[in-house]
Amino acid sequence: MRWFWQKENRAAEVIPEDPLLISFLGGSGVTREMALQVPTVAGGIDLIANMVASTPIKLYQEQPGVKAREVTSDIRLRLLNDETGDTLNANEFWKAMVRDYYLGKGGYAYIRRDNGRISGLHYVREQDVSILKGNDPILKDFNIQVAGNTYRPFEFFKILRNTQDGAEGCPITQENAKLIETAYSALVYERNMARRGGNKKGFLKSEKALDKESLDSLRNAFSRLYSADSEGSDNFVLLNKGIDFKESSNTSAELQMNENKQTNAAEFAKLFHVSTGCMAGTAGEKEVASLARLAAVPLMSTIECALNRDLLLEKEKGHYYFAFDTKELLRGDMQSRFAAYKTALDANFMQIDEVRYAEDMEPLGLGWIRLGLQDVLYDPKTHELFTPNTGTRQILGDSGPEALPQGPEDGILEQRGRYYKRDEKGRFAGGGGGGSIRRKKGGTKYAPSPQRNHNGVQLKPKEYAKLCGAFNTRYPGLKPEDGARPITNATYLYRASADGYGGLTVHSKQPIKDRG
Repeated sequence: MRWFWQKENRAAEVIPEDPLLISFLGGSGVTREMALQVPTVAGGIDLIANMVASTPIKLYQEQPGVKAREVTSDIRLRLLNDETGDTLNANEFWKAMVRDYYLGKGGYAYIRRDNGRISGLHYVREQDVSILKGNDPILKDFNIQVAGNTYRPFEFFKILRNTQDGAEGCPITQENAKLIETAYSALVYERNMARRGGNKKGFLKSEKALDKESLDSLRNAFSRLYSADSEGSDNFVLLNKGIDFKESSNTSAELQMNENKQTNAAEFAKLFHVSTGCMAGTAGEKEVASLARLAAVPLMSTIECALNRDLLLEKEKGHYYFAFDTKELLRGDMQSRFAAYKTALDANFMQIDEVRYAEDMEPLGLGWIRLGLQDVLYDPKTHELFTPNTGTRQILGDSGPEALPQGPEDGILEQRGRYYKRDEKGRFAGGGGGGSIRRKKGGTKYAPSPQRNHNGVQLKPKEYAKLCGAFNTRYPGLKPEDGARPITNATYLYRASADGYGGLTVHSKQPIKDRG
């Protein structure tokens, strides 16, 4: 048995976009012009568009293991932030793109390239863009047609709302058509009520039949009554006996038009993720901060993905990326911002000059980090412990920390060996190694030099302590098998090596004036 597969050839699907044609075909008749007549819709879109247009776009290069480096000399930054190479500047460009993002099938801009180098971004009205889709629902493909010319997708920069195919988005005039239509109808009703002076519609009831002359007289009188321009004309109707007027509509107060407008405004605020206070211009600091996080930043993330897809070269993808500088949007109020800076300074992951840089202030040149005396500092590279309160250093060895002598001679105590005699209560008994003990005034006991290797040059405890500190600072992590290293002070030149316990063995000591 043989199977024969025949590929079905179909023309690309063209989506009808004319509002009149859509209404005839049973679709929504809400247009972008109707939506922009609703103040809450127009205000919400302008609010978000202004935030996007006023936020600068930056280009960064990722560097492994270090902070990303900002690129400042790329031509694409000028196109996105200042001049687009079109008749629109960058501010007007982004406002137009955001309006098409919400009210049309998406924001589209043609990418002009000269020898592979991007030289301009040309905004194209979404009404002038036609999408020619393929018929494969898995391997999706499409072309873009503008003014009879066909273009490939990579030739256009696109931001799409709730798209399912990457070709066109879904506007709010389609997803929220009923809400927009309701708000628009309320505005039209209020306009008609204002034009006829607030008079209700109704019908006349007559007990007897009226001749043609009487009907024409009544019709003309009511036309003058409901006329928008009633100046200089009669604004009343005289009804003869047997004729009665019956109302057939309610006033705006009876229909609770004002309450409905407030309710619809709250619904539109949910649509744009904007509070009603922000819409009315009476928002507090918290509402303004939430506006950036909930409304502007998600749209900026969509734009960043589109920029990285359409404006980066293939060899740049994965190493470069575009990003909005949202620092100003997310800074918050002064009290909250300064409280966060105080926490960062107390935790020592920010310095004073870094805080001043974030606040656009001149640096003071302070590189100090404040440390509390109660802390113990550990260096994971050298396994060194430092206690600021006592000024002692220790090295974490295989058998535990070994103290490194630091400070003046009288402040050095010898570490006790493991074979000291103890009494029945576990206390140390007298004698048992460790060298002789000498006393100073005041009765304090001190130990002699803690040098482990007595084969080398013997130094006084104070001299040995200072030499250990300088040696471990200059040669951190040095091992005994690494050999001897030179070290100097103001008087002598030493050659010493690490003893493996945090100390050192001095092999030679020579006055500096005798060298040569």
